[in-house]
Amino acid sequence: MDKEKDLTGRNVVMGLQHTFVMFGATVLVPILTGLDVGVTLFAAGIGTWLFHIVTKFKVPVFLGSSFAFIPGIAAVGASQGLPYALGGIVVAGLLYVVVAIIFKFVPYENLHKILPPQVTGPMIILIGLILAPVAIQNANGTNSPAIAEAIGVNGCWLVALFTFAVGIFVKVAFPKFGWKFLSNLPVLIALVAGYVLAIIIGIVDFGSVREAAWIGIPKFTLPKFSVEGITIMLPIAIVTMVEHFGDVLAIGNVVGKDFIKDPGIHRTLIGDGLATSLSALIGGPANTTYSENTGAVALTGVRNPVVMRIAACFAIVLAMIPKFTALIGTIPGPVIGGISILLFGMISSIGIKNMVDARLNLGNSKLLIITATMLVLGLGGASFAVGNVKLSGLGLAAIFGIVLNLILRPKDVTKADCD
Repeated sequence: MDKEKDLTGRNVVMGLQHTFVMFGATVLVPILTGLDVGVTLFAAGIGTWLFHIVTKFKVPVFLGSSFAFIPGIAAVGASQGLPYALGGIVVAGLLYVVVAIIFKFVPYENLHKILPPQVTGPMIILIGLILAPVAIQNANGTNSPAIAEAIGVNGCWLVALFTFAVGIFVKVAFPKFGWKFLSNLPVLIALVAGYVLAIIIGIVDFGSVREAAWIGIPKFTLPKFSVEGITIMLPIAIVTMVEHFGDVLAIGNVVGKDFIKDPGIHRTLIGDGLATSLSALIGGPANTTYSENTGAVALTGVRNPVVMRIAACFAIVLAMIPKFTALIGTIPGPVIGGISILLFGMISSIGIKNMVDARLNLGNSKLLIITATMLVLGLGGASFAVGNVKLSGLGLAAIFGIVLNLILRPKDVTKADCD
């Protein structure tokens, strides 16, 4: 019996920690696009619960706002209005369901032939490395111009490194003191410590908190549908589905389970797609399986899906409390950047572990070609467009990796074959 299931109070605290991890990226999308922050949080919470129901409560995932749809939302919003962008997202989410039905009839063995370790390993590595610049930008104050001007880049890095150090200390030292439960809260404790330091040195602005109301209903918006909105949003879903594979593989590697097999990639796709459509139906952005979630699970060791559902409940409650939402929004970029260095680094490390566990023989030139091509395309800023479909970053790297693997067909893939 899983002992964690009996530790309700502890799971609530861990769920709160997970909410903090997801909050920054989740609310950034509505801030950039003009969508409502409260609706976004509400949709993330409801969408996460829907995902867990569809996936039989087995996958420890939290759904947050998808950054991939930002250009589409901006384009449709500028030409026709945000409701038409929402309509396009509704249809894009339904495309997930169509693809999921197709994958339902693809044998499990064939999926692993398409996505072997020499493809999935670099995919997971890229998830973390692509996010790495975001952590550094936050750490040096690039995303917080006022803070960077107030304390300078060195000051920003002082706050970031302090937060980073606290996270490491909690995870490494606390178990030696017998504080095993607290050692599972490195993100929450590091964020609080970094936030306190930021308050002490005077870089936290509470103006938005004072102006915010205590209770407020999110500004729900109904979608509208147009051919333009649908044709712009639909191709984006193709890219995000490829990223979905990477996220599901990554979280599976963290917890030591094959979610492609059980509950099945078709279920995770349906859960993600329905959550996306539901979000857009009430005025929120597209949802997605979060890479930050994978980093948090790897760092904290908390693998119980109940924790993510508790975090979803916190997101729903926060959507109704603008003052608390504003308070979380005052956490300075350097604090977030400091802990993100750990979170995003963990993701890439998981990808390396994936390849080591598979005992890949990187002395094999075909494997090196596949890996090298994926890393360069994923990190080099390459992009490739066919009509309205634009592939770049992880999506482009994954497709090239899959195609190269099918063409080259490396047979001597493990060290065991060389023994």
